[in-house]
Amino acid sequence: MTGVQTCALPICFPVTILVFGLDKVNRDGLIAVIYSPGFGAGWYSWHGIEELMFDPNVVGMIEDGADPYEIEKYCERRYGTDHYFSCDDLAIAWIPEGTEFMIHEYDGSESLRFRSEMRWNVA
Repeated sequence: MTGVQTCALPICFPVTILVFGLDKVNRDGLIAVIYSPGFGAGWYSWHGIEELMFDPNVVGMIEDGADPYEIEKYCERRYGTDHYFSCDDLAIAWIPEGTEFMIHEYDGSESLRFRSEMRWNVA
């Protein structure tokens, strides 16, 4: 079926973007979401820190082409030692503010899945 998204649990991470108190980059109603599309090691799916998925400093570092090692060191200083792999493969998705989404991970490759595009089953 076209347009149907599936998710092999437990490696989907539901996130509602309407979380108050998190710093986010908002440009003309679009929110920056950091993820890692490359295979090998996930970003959010490995560290699970919601705030880091939106961190304005990391967004700026990615946009400025910062050395991946510098991004990793910043994350360790800001969030403590954790799994900050795939810094060399980080990407930014710009999604409309208020959009419900989840980070889906398969073999280290992360992608965004939107609630509005998913087919939910009912028992």
